[in-house]
Amino acid sequence: MSIVKLNNNGIKNVTTLGSVTLGNMTFIKKLTASSSGTLSFLNGSSDVVLDSTYKEYVFTFKDIHPGTDQTFLSFQADTGTNTNYNQTITSTFVQAYHAEDDSAAALGYNASYDQAQGTGFQYITDRTGTDNDQTVAGTLHLFNPSSSTFVKHFIASTSCNEQSNYAINLKVAGYFNTTTALTRVQFKMNSGNIDAGDICLYGIL
Repeated sequence: MSIVKLNNNGIKNVTTLGSVTLGNMTFIKKLTASSSGTLSFLNGSSDVVLDSTYKEYVFTFKDIHPGTDQTFLSFQADTGTNTNYNQTITSTFVQAYHAEDDSAAALGYNASYDQAQGTGFQYITDRTGTDNDQTVAGTLHLFNPSSSTFVKHFIASTSCNEQSNYAINLKVAGYFNTTTALTRVQFKMNSGNIDAGDICLYGIL
């Protein structure tokens, strides 16, 4: 099959296409919670890759269920061999919610859960309940964490079932204000354990 291309010099037939590199997601690691205080991804440990191999990393959350009612899933990162997980973050936090009984709905910015040069764990959900039908699902994108020139941007998009049976969609974005390579990412609830659920890590070229 040929492709006809129009240009200023007339018509050109193309019968052979060169190879095209696609930005496919490559699976790296899956961590499964079981009453876990934290879930941590460390470059070079347990087959985890979090370096210059990929320019973008994606974490996926599947049915993250808290062990304590009304708790937030959160994350932080660190550099080198540091394990304090206290990198400086500036972030935004936007949420839309709708009650199961249709009693309330809203869209807005929540300044209580963002950070302005803060060093705490960044919330990426609202208060999730412990009922069996209350979990978290979503993604977190971390861009070029190995850069030694630029800050490290992130974007999270999650859906959670809040403890009062609200469907909540959240968009959290920001950056780690460091030009040092990030080598590890940790997830935890702001109180209690992660009762169950999977977090998977993928790399994108």
